[in-house]
Amino acid sequence: MRPLTDEETKTFFEKLSKYEAIMRQATSIGRTNLISLGICFGKFTKSGKFRLHITALPYLAQYATYKIWIKPNGEMSFLYGNNVAKAHVKRATDDTPEHQGVVIYNSNDIPLGFGVTARSTVDTRKLDPSAIVVFHQSDVGEYLRDEDTLF
Repeated sequence: MRPLTDEETKTFFEKLSKYEAIMRQATSIGRTNLISLGICFGKFTKSGKFRLHITALPYLAQYATYKIWIKPNGEMSFLYGNNVAKAHVKRATDDTPEHQGVVIYNSNDIPLGFGVTARSTVDTRKLDPSAIVVFHQSDVGEYLRDEDTLF
């Protein structure tokens, strides 16, 4: 993700300030009973780490610096929660570093989910087709698989 410009930061906080009244009203609801206020980007785990949810995908896709497009034969595998193999990669953003967050797109430029690169794009070219290129983190199939625990 890229840092916001001064103008973008100003616009963001102006938009956010319009929802302060709603936020103040929501504080009267107990923390355990409040699911989310606005868009739920993720949750904090008990160990204090933050886990992004698939509900953040439209915002991540909009501003993603690093992207990977997968072939149609790898789409269903990814949507079932599997990692992305080199054989499924159609193309990728040049100079993507190792262990970098990426948004996964299908061949029609529709965002399917996100993950973390296992290797840089330079190293990926040398790998065999069955090697893992992207570790799966979340995909749009989670709306169906985990609908009871998503929020």
